[in-house]
Amino acid sequence: MSTHSEINAGSAALNIAVLTVSDTRTEANDTSGQYLAEVLQRAGHTLADKQIAPDDIYQLRAQVSRWIADPAIQVVLTTGGTGFSGRDSTPEALAPLFDKQVEGFGELFRAVSFDEIGSSTIQSRALAGLANNTLICCMPGSTGACRTAWDKILGEQLDASFKPCNFVAHLLAPNGRS
Repeated sequence: MSTHSEINAGSAALNIAVLTVSDTRTEANDTSGQYLAEVLQRAGHTLADKQIAPDDIYQLRAQVSRWIADPAIQVVLTTGGTGFSGRDSTPEALAPLFDKQVEGFGELFRAVSFDEIGSSTIQSRALAGLANNTLICCMPGSTGACRTAWDKILGEQLDASFKPCNFVAHLLAPNGRS
């Protein structure tokens, strides 16, 4: 039996950009960003771009804004910067860009994460939103958290065959609006 991370997206393949938010990660040790890049491609999607940016509100906004403005990119996945340390600024950087917030993403992430890490999940400020018809999902920086988000939420929601609903129809709507 295949999991959603192994399903071929077929004609509903999405162009997905991955951003690792970190002051210390490099391409050599970015296991979370690399995991997301690999799993989305295994699912039949296209890795449109992959970047690493420091925990800086304005650099994060600038990078994600470029992707939001690009009509070829339907999804942005970020990993890192969602905690409570002084430099964690992903929610503050990206939430103002959202046209609509996907409230259920953070709620569901923390609910499924609770089974894995207990009450520590309360320190995750995972969030998601839609901006210019682009889905932006912000996850914690650990590879385990990215795996949880993909296996329990994103793999299904980015699969056009998942019922009763998924994000694909919204992201691929004509003229960028559903």
